[in-house]
Amino acid sequence: MLSWGHERKLALALMFAGLTVALSPIFIPVGPTRALPWQHMTNALCGVLLGPWWGIGVALIVSLVRNMLGLGTIYAFPGSIPGAFIVGIVAYILKKVKLPSHYAALTEPIGTAVIGFLTAFYVFTPFMGHYERWAVALTTIWFGWLISSSLGTAVGFTALMVLKRAKII
Repeated sequence: MLSWGHERKLALALMFAGLTVALSPIFIPVGPTRALPWQHMTNALCGVLLGPWWGIGVALIVSLVRNMLGLGTIYAFPGSIPGAFIVGIVAYILKKVKLPSHYAALTEPIGTAVIGFLTAFYVFTPFMGHYERWAVALTTIWFGWLISSSLGTAVGFTALMVLKRAKII
């Protein structure tokens, strides 16, 4: 049986996943990828409000649904899951040391543009042939991911600040 805390977290997680999928048609085309600032906004919100595991779950659900609907690519997985995890872990650490956890949202680009990109780079490049040509193409994709994750993080951080000032969190 789920406790009230888990039920509330589940409801918030499903709401964030649904909102992100609903906003999926608005994306930034970057080569073979579709950068989605809303995913990074959701990563920032879920990581801070729900924690790392719920954030990973939401990122995984959104990536799966986007791919099934034809609104995403295989890059949705490494482009979203590490960002949610990093935000959640940093928020957890900040809460433990009694610091404002909403600043953890600003670490989302580290998860996406560093860890997620390097994962995609080293997993997908060997399957693409001509390493030098794809290294340049994937580096171009990195800039798109960095811009997308920065925009989404700014929106998510702003939402967290509004919620904090309204004393909702």
